Amino acid sequence: MTFAIAGVSGNTGKVVADTLLSQGKKVRVLVRDAAKGQAWKAKGAEVAVADLEDAAAVARALEGAEGAYLLVPPNPATATFRAYQDRVVRALTEAVAKAKVPHVVLLSSIGAQHESGTGPIAALYAAEKALAAIPGTVCSFLRAGYFLENLGGSFGQLEQGLLPTFTPAKLAFPVVATVDIGRLAAQLLVEGAKKTQVVQLGSPATYEDFAAALAKITGKPITVAEGPLDAMVGVLTGFGFTSEVAGLYKEMTHGIHVGKVAFEAGHRTVPGSTSPETVFRGMLGKA
Repeated sequence: MTFAIAGVSGNTGKVVADTLLSQGKKVRVLVRDAAKGQAWKAKGAEVAVADLEDAAAVARALEGAEGAYLLVPPNPATATFRAYQDRVVRALTEAVAKAKVPHVVLLSSIGAQHESGTGPIAALYAAEKALAAIPGTVCSFLRAGYFLENLGGSFGQLEQGLLPTFTPAKLAFPVVATVDIGRLAAQLLVEGAKKTQVVQLGSPATYEDFAAALAKITGKPITVAEGPLDAMVGVLTGFGFTSEVAGLYKEMTHGIHVGKVAFEAGHRTVPGSTSPETVFRGMLGKA
């Protein structure tokens, strides 16, 4: 039984592949560059070279796999972000159908139950619908909370005792460490599934919680500095994001504020097991 794993150059796919290899499972990693596969080959994994926008290459990489971990990687540098996401979704759908993969674990997101109003998450709504419609393929849609690692972009003012955000300091929303995503994805692949399912992952936390964890790590008070949502696009474009991506992130953040980017009732929900403090210590070299 072989499991095909995409995204091994990133945080989640790496954990999926490592977890499965540690269990003695047969793993085939998908990489865009053969050189990036050498370390995986040394670990005992099979290596397949495939760009996720190339349906034919991905189909070859998935051939014979009992299960596959797939995702739509972020690519904010592209000039047309949503068009890029749509190309990846189409390619993955065509590839899974052609390779007749029995079980797909897709890294989805909270809020993917909504067709629009969720920024970049809307692509995962489309991905879930497309993959679920493939005859003979059962899917596990892993709707993860907001990645704790993404908060690293707000750490630039910690020396000044500030944690800037465009989200209210007391608003709780689901968050998760990427290591927990990888471990659960590996578990879902090994378990298999008899029918398509949604599995939600994460635990609620606030920016006040994050500030408290950072204060404990740094040994100094950290204050949450709330900025108005209307300023978000200007700030992000100032950091080099395209206006499209900045607008999408603003829409997603608004979706968090109003409870649209959230868990959906009626699905299995797994709490995160890695605390924000643990993640932040690793990011700040204070582990």
